[in-house]
Amino acid sequence: MTGLRMLLLKFIGLFRKARLEQRLDEDVRAHLDMLTEENLRKGMTPEEARYAAQRQFGNVASMKEECRDKWGMRFVSELAQDLRYGLRQLRRNPCFTAVAVLTLALGIGANTAVFTVVNGVLLRPMPFPEADRLFLISLTPRGGPFEWQPGVADRDYLEFLGQNRAFEQIASFSNSGTTASLTGAGDPVQIPVAYVTTSFFATLRTNPSIGRRFLAGEGEPGNDGVAVLSNELWKERFGSDSEILGKTIRLDGVNRTVVGVMPAGFSFPGAKVWMPLAIRINQHNSFTRPVVGRLKPGVTPQQAQAELETFAKRLPFDPGQRRGLPQIIPLKDLLVANIRPSLLVFAGAVAFVLLIACANVANLFLARATGRGQELAVRSTLGASHWRLSRQLLAESTLVSLIGGAAGMLLAFWSVRALIALAPAGKVPRMEMIQINGWVLAFTFVLSALTGVVVGFVPAFQSTRHGAGESLKQTGRGVSAGHKGIRSALTISEMALAVILLTGAGLMLKSFLRLRAVNPGFSPDSVMTMTVDLPDSIYGTASQMQLFHTRTLAELSRLPGVLATGMVNWIPLGEGLVIGTFQVEGGTRPPGFMVDKPCVSPGYFRVMGIPLLRGREFTEEDTATAPGVVIVSESVARTLWPGKDPIGKRISMEDEPGPKDWLTVVGIVGDIKQQGLAKKSEPAIYQPYSQAANPFFLSHMTFVVRTALPPESVAGSLRAVLRNVDKNQPVSIASMNSVIAVTTAEPRFQTRLLTTFALMALVLTIVGIYGVLAYSVAQRTHEIGIRVALGAQKRDVLGMVIGQGLKLALIGVAIGVAGALALTRFLASLLYGVKPTDPLTFVAVSLTLIAVALVACYIPARRAAKVDPMVALRYE
Repeated sequence: MTGLRMLLLKFIGLFRKARLEQRLDEDVRAHLDMLTEENLRKGMTPEEARYAAQRQFGNVASMKEECRDKWGMRFVSELAQDLRYGLRQLRRNPCFTAVAVLTLALGIGANTAVFTVVNGVLLRPMPFPEADRLFLISLTPRGGPFEWQPGVADRDYLEFLGQNRAFEQIASFSNSGTTASLTGAGDPVQIPVAYVTTSFFATLRTNPSIGRRFLAGEGEPGNDGVAVLSNELWKERFGSDSEILGKTIRLDGVNRTVVGVMPAGFSFPGAKVWMPLAIRINQHNSFTRPVVGRLKPGVTPQQAQAELETFAKRLPFDPGQRRGLPQIIPLKDLLVANIRPSLLVFAGAVAFVLLIACANVANLFLARATGRGQELAVRSTLGASHWRLSRQLLAESTLVSLIGGAAGMLLAFWSVRALIALAPAGKVPRMEMIQINGWVLAFTFVLSALTGVVVGFVPAFQSTRHGAGESLKQTGRGVSAGHKGIRSALTISEMALAVILLTGAGLMLKSFLRLRAVNPGFSPDSVMTMTVDLPDSIYGTASQMQLFHTRTLAELSRLPGVLATGMVNWIPLGEGLVIGTFQVEGGTRPPGFMVDKPCVSPGYFRVMGIPLLRGREFTEEDTATAPGVVIVSESVARTLWPGKDPIGKRISMEDEPGPKDWLTVVGIVGDIKQQGLAKKSEPAIYQPYSQAANPFFLSHMTFVVRTALPPESVAGSLRAVLRNVDKNQPVSIASMNSVIAVTTAEPRFQTRLLTTFALMALVLTIVGIYGVLAYSVAQRTHEIGIRVALGAQKRDVLGMVIGQGLKLALIGVAIGVAGALALTRFLASLLYGVKPTDPLTFVAVSLTLIAVALVACYIPARRAAKVDPMVALRYE
């Protein structure tokens, strides 16, 4: 308690300094007066009494310092003095201060901007109570034709519900990307929706802000006509109607009663409307959906993982299916797993930028400390300790860093908004969480303070390590010579870090250029697309859907400027795909060989520019009553009938085909990129839409139009056609080039960002090399003058200075290449068609940096070559 009381008194003393100083002066005077009176009573004269009192009392200044130490104020007082002195020094050198602040502002601002994104996307927890207890339950196998997504088959989900012991609640929901047509609330629109089990909101412990969540039994046939709205949709489409509960909305042609509105900001899993889902076993389909569970109190993820593995071992094994991989995954990984590698790469890149900035500013402080050598030596002679001098220099560097941090925060505020605006749509999750908040401010302050210490440590150590006498004997040139090795080492480190960053940016740029140059197998120029999703509540049969498509195609073909029209259920490079197996008449399908199964119209291949290699295209005669026909892609023909003519061969899409299920191959077309430019061309078997009997293959359809006009100019005409056919049908219209641009948006964004960081590093490195050589020339003016006076030619001086800079550059490049070889492997998942050790990129970056270094060396070298010997010999 005594120690706590003393600590409290010292803290209070910080805010009562003037009063305490006044009381200290009064106490000192009172003691001196008492001693003086005693001496007067002993018979001394007033002068003798005062002098003796001072000798008896001792050193007044020393006693005051001891009192201040007991108050706990000395350190704070000296620190305040150091900061005030540092500010005066920085004001006296505005050019030095401006360069140092701007350099650190770039490094700290870039780090703050990236940390803001990382904090919002990766670090901040999901906005649910006790989110650390929410985990995805997955039994899906790895590999296969699709990207892996965590999930559980419906049958396994129902069985796990009855055996679960680790989770207090479990819920299943539909995969992200599920949409529905909203009509009757403004213009028809396609919105993201989610079908969820009735335990969904209870598992997340999030209730509607208005109304209620789903009740047990809702979702069963005849009892599923309810919906919960997102706060965003409620405001946008229903004007924040306070009487929304009980009202009816129309989704995919089905009336649903609104029973609740979720709180603002809630959209998981990326939906605007939630509808109840009752999991039932379907003998013909086995759906796999994401499943989330909330762990019981006291149960660890490891225990839940062990329970899931035990459950998976008891499941019957189907030889025709891959065995599932039991996993317990944090819920946040459903959203951030794909973006995490990119963000970590960017965080590493901006850290390198900051290190280069630190090396640059440390070099500036070293140069400045050299010019202050005699000042520091005099202060040391007058009694200043090494710690006090070091603290003074560290205070100055920290001041510069904090000012740079404040400027960097302004830069980050602008940069974060630019990052959000430039980020590809839908690729960065949790965008609403990306904001500059208290954690970001704290990060920036700590980073600025640490940067100040790092920047000032080496100059402080170097400038105060000599004794006072030795320091006074040394001249500016002597001190500079002592700093030369450290300045060179800092410059080499800048060059090495720049090599690593530029190599990474070069690899990303080369990868992106190769991706853009990929031939998708079709010609996207002058092609517009119009995508519709027909609700089965209105278009319930295949014939109804075919009638809609036929009428729409006919009206599209009559538009001015339209050269050709066609349609396909899943557009190349779009977001959907139908893939599966088939049977070959008189032969066998290779194990594991699966194909895309698009349905297309006559003229589709001509519109898209997909080459017909052999046979014929579909015609208007290929109707439902005509013999079944298909067109296969080149890879299918090559795989199934190598060296043979595929025309006339027969295949079936049924597992056990009957006599009427066989389809005749009438043509061969080129392979196309269906899932992405970076993916391989998929084998495909095309069917005419008029012969498709399953509505599933016809409900989602994209019309394609090749036009002689600029593609975007016909968008209004396409909408008008759809309004004539069905005014309540929402539509998505885009040019084929924009569809391709969406697939390359993410690598384009990654390349731009990494290249920006690399260019920042390059500029800082150029400034660093130039600064080192310029300062070296200034310090060696006397020496250069002697060399010239003794007969050295200009080319000799040029060669000497450029050689010094080139030596630093070569050493830095060599170290940087070694570092890049070790670190660029982390970019492997982001590259296409380029190896992380691509020799051409490494050579190009190395030569570029050496060339840039030579340019940075030339100006100081030219200045050195123009030194006047008479002026130089008088230089000090």
